[in-house]
Amino acid sequence: MAENTKIEWCNHTVNLWWGCSKVHTGCKNCYAESLSKRYGDDIWGVTKNRKLIKSAFTTLDKIQKRAKSTGKKETVFIGSMMDIYELNYPLNNANGNYENTAQLREELFNRINAKKYENIVFLLLTKRPNNIGTCMQFDWYNNPPHNVWIGTSISDNQTKSYARSLTHNWKGKKFLSIEPQTDMIHSLTVREYSYFDWVIQGCESGRFRRPFKIEWARQMKKECDRLGIAYFLKQIQDENGKVIKDIEQFPKDLQVREFPTW
Repeated sequence: MAENTKIEWCNHTVNLWWGCSKVHTGCKNCYAESLSKRYGDDIWGVTKNRKLIKSAFTTLDKIQKRAKSTGKKETVFIGSMMDIYELNYPLNNANGNYENTAQLREELFNRINAKKYENIVFLLLTKRPNNIGTCMQFDWYNNPPHNVWIGTSISDNQTKSYARSLTHNWKGKKFLSIEPQTDMIHSLTVREYSYFDWVIQGCESGRFRRPFKIEWARQMKKECDRLGIAYFLKQIQDENGKVIKDIEQFPKDLQVREFPTW
């Protein structure tokens, strides 16, 4: 379990389970699938059980305790190796307390609703925004917790409808992850953009990465500036396709990593 993380836009990454299945363009070269296979875990795809991460809630308790003692909010991304709104799957290492992923999700949401993690800002990123209502706890649609942000991922024109789906299914704080972006994205309306409080953008990395054009970043930054949306550029590719993660090597006008007010 990664209490800290190499992901630049959050403080920590916590996974309740490992495993998922591919649902859109951005999933093609999924790093989480590759990492799972490297560790020998057969947990990927619609027919596979998922893997319970036994330390998840202990890690969250530890983060909350430290954040409360310092008086600072700490952001936790859930999760890099799973999709919190994937529907129910059995666990291949169930321990008696948790038999499936739905029980893990319910436990997390129960703890949030009981205000056990008031110093944690949860960043729930999903490629399944249509499932939010099905998995909704309590009356979160009308009264979303102040410390829960939900984001969705889009990669191209075929997946941009996910942004619209999130705005229909969640009234709370929202963020848009345009990563990996694999094509120019047209015709997201001003209204749709304005529903989001934060935009994260980046190219694909890895051996089989698809091309990313720097004008896509400039177009998105311009739109965010115009609408007053916090904009975070995670990584880009140079003209030879090399991935650049060091912000100081970005073009000066794109050296932007803004955070919203938690």
